[in-house]
Amino acid sequence: MRLDGDRDLEGLPPLPLILGIVLAFALSVALVWLAAGTVVVASAYGGTLLVVVLTLLLAPRFKPEMPADGFANPDWSVTAAAIQNRRRGVAVIDRANRLTCANSTYEKWFGADLAPHEIQFSDADSGKLSEAARKAWREGHAECTELTIASGKKAYGLTIERVGRGEDYLVWRFGEIVKQRSYDGIAERISGPFGSIISRSGIELALVAPDGIVQVATPGLAERAIGAKDVTLSGQEFVQLLRSDDRDRIFFAREGQQGSPQTLVHVPLDPPAGLDEEEAPALMVLVDSTVGIGGGWQGSGKAAIPQLEALLSALPLGLALTDRDGRFLFANKAFLRAVEREENGLPQFPSDLVVREDKAAIADTVRRFAKGATSSGDMAVRLANDKEEPVSIGLAGVRGLGDAAVLLSISDSSEEKRLRRQVAQATKMQAVGQLAGGVAHDFNNVLTAIIGYCDLMLLRHTPGDSDYDDIQQIKANSNRAASLTRQLLAFSRQQTLRPVVLQMPDVVSEVSQLLKRLMGDKVEFSVRHDRELGPVRADPQQLEQVIINLAVNARDAMQSHAARLGKQDWKGRLTLATRRVSARDVRKMGIDIMPADDYTVLIVQDTGGGISPEHLNKIFEPFFTTKEQGKGTGLGLSTVYGIVKQSNGFIFADNVSEAGGGPTGARFTVYLPVHKGELPEKQNGENGDEAKASEWSGGGKLLLVEDEDMVRAVAERALTRAGYSVTTARDGEEGLAEIANGAVEFDLVVSDVVMPAMDGPAMARAIRKVKPKLPILFMSGYAEEQLRNDIDIENMHFIPKPFSVQQINAKVSEVLGEQIKAEA
Repeated sequence: MRLDGDRDLEGLPPLPLILGIVLAFALSVALVWLAAGTVVVASAYGGTLLVVVLTLLLAPRFKPEMPADGFANPDWSVTAAAIQNRRRGVAVIDRANRLTCANSTYEKWFGADLAPHEIQFSDADSGKLSEAARKAWREGHAECTELTIASGKKAYGLTIERVGRGEDYLVWRFGEIVKQRSYDGIAERISGPFGSIISRSGIELALVAPDGIVQVATPGLAERAIGAKDVTLSGQEFVQLLRSDDRDRIFFAREGQQGSPQTLVHVPLDPPAGLDEEEAPALMVLVDSTVGIGGGWQGSGKAAIPQLEALLSALPLGLALTDRDGRFLFANKAFLRAVEREENGLPQFPSDLVVREDKAAIADTVRRFAKGATSSGDMAVRLANDKEEPVSIGLAGVRGLGDAAVLLSISDSSEEKRLRRQVAQATKMQAVGQLAGGVAHDFNNVLTAIIGYCDLMLLRHTPGDSDYDDIQQIKANSNRAASLTRQLLAFSRQQTLRPVVLQMPDVVSEVSQLLKRLMGDKVEFSVRHDRELGPVRADPQQLEQVIINLAVNARDAMQSHAARLGKQDWKGRLTLATRRVSARDVRKMGIDIMPADDYTVLIVQDTGGGISPEHLNKIFEPFFTTKEQGKGTGLGLSTVYGIVKQSNGFIFADNVSEAGGGPTGARFTVYLPVHKGELPEKQNGENGDEAKASEWSGGGKLLLVEDEDMVRAVAERALTRAGYSVTTARDGEEGLAEIANGAVEFDLVVSDVVMPAMDGPAMARAIRKVKPKLPILFMSGYAEEQLRNDIDIENMHFIPKPFSVQQINAKVSEVLGEQIKAEA
């Protein structure tokens, strides 16, 4: 043990050794003096010996000081040689983020002068790179699974490790991510030792391009096809190597019918909807019908079964093998994925995969293919985990594969099923929308008559009259029914919208105070807006209705969730957020039904426990509700859906989940396309249409065309009481006849749109041929925008049903006033 006081003696020999050296020195000098007999010689000898001894004793003290860990200052050239790696780019940086050392692979990929943080990765990955560096300095290790170069052509994996005596350096290791196709490497296996084993067993393989040209084949295939084992078949047409007879049996062309028939199995190496730009090749499997006779596969071929399973496992097509009794021997991952048995594993028999009605059929078919003549075919079955969608399973009897007797094949159609369900859902929603629109249109005629008669009766009764309150109650309930029909028209996208160019945050701000009152004290309400949001073109009133409906639905969901959990003092949170989504982001999302464009997004998120998976595809359907009877009409979300779709937008619902947990709430996301036209200038008095409506003081001659007797009667009485001379017609033909007779010079035609025989638009076109300047006022329960798109008529006006007596009188007065101004 060394004390601090002995620090100056470091490097010197122990004291006994020193005393021994002194004594030896004195004796040697004395002997030299006695031998030489002179003091000069003895002194010279003693001085020389003293110099040598002191040099030996003091030499260790003058050695260069080494670091505590025994290493000298780093030599970066040695480090660079040590980190050379052809597959990984390695770089070392110091605390100042300076590149101190890099191997040749790193310099080849990224350049010799770029530090890792200076590499141009994509915008999304630059943040991940910086966060990984900070984590490495903090925790000593970090990694990123995939970083994409800004050009988008290459991707890399990254690990970062903190090293050094003072942990002052970071070692960055980049590994290039090579996305291989499913058939990569198969060519080498076919032409290598594995292909020779397969050929000896009587099975030949060929990799064939989409144009039918052989790319590579097993050695035995060349020998059977052209008689030369060492000649390559690459570049030859595969079909030219084979012939078939009148019974569709396949033979090699060189052998003809003198040879043994072959079973041809076509194995696609990529799904038809694969992501590769070029079409993938196919694997052609030729199985000799005599395989297994005279040893065949029973000999050396048995050793190739693991190799065959490895080959089948690499294929994207679902393949499985059964024995002669129908028991499963093997199935690759694609087969398990297609039958949704990745977690539960393979059952004992194929019949265990299908519904009870198909069990007997598939069991008999497998046994027939296993024990009968070599053949192939397919059959449609329904899987037990998906009873609605039938799938096609291919079967082929094989021989000479040891225990294997039947090859089963199935395609993974999960993506196809998803698209089919989306199309079915869209078709159903469209059909329901058409039905809802038709019902609302007919119902509006009834409501127009009820509301109109109520208005006429109220003109003969005053407040305080015994019947006045009853009439008001009838009118109030009729207006309530009219609001329900407007919701149906919103769902069917047939309501009238007044779109303007607006900013989403302005609409949210308009309804924020109302939402705070609607949410109450138990719901925390927050709003967040993104920057640089693009303007959208929508009806502000209808957009406010969308926000209110979604917010109220979220509040009710949070209340129901708290009641199910038995929480009396529950607290919920409702978040409204706006986001900016670019066309590039939309492409990354991969939503097939939404075009790649710039969108302004409204997100409404709650903490109500989420939406049940069985309800997720039904929540936008009209009259669908999970609330108790009497507490919901089921039209709130359907109205939202209709308004958004009519505004050329998209709406999606999903669940919000915490990491590792179940759903914690629901999220509704509304995408509205950014308006890219010129922004309109704000003018004083944006409600100019209402301000410029002139008061019509004089009488007028009106032609009223309506096929519904009740609506025609109430409209006639209302307009007659307002001082107009009204002539009525039951349909378009009668209305056209009144114009053609010329007995009355009408000032205005008030007509329904949908009528038997001749409808309103057809009548209007015929009238314009003889009266080109006669104004026409259409009454309809459908949307004005849809009506104007279908009817290309100038000087056309519109009033939606149902309407009151005051509304029809005001609209007629407005139209006649505008006509007088136009003529003046």
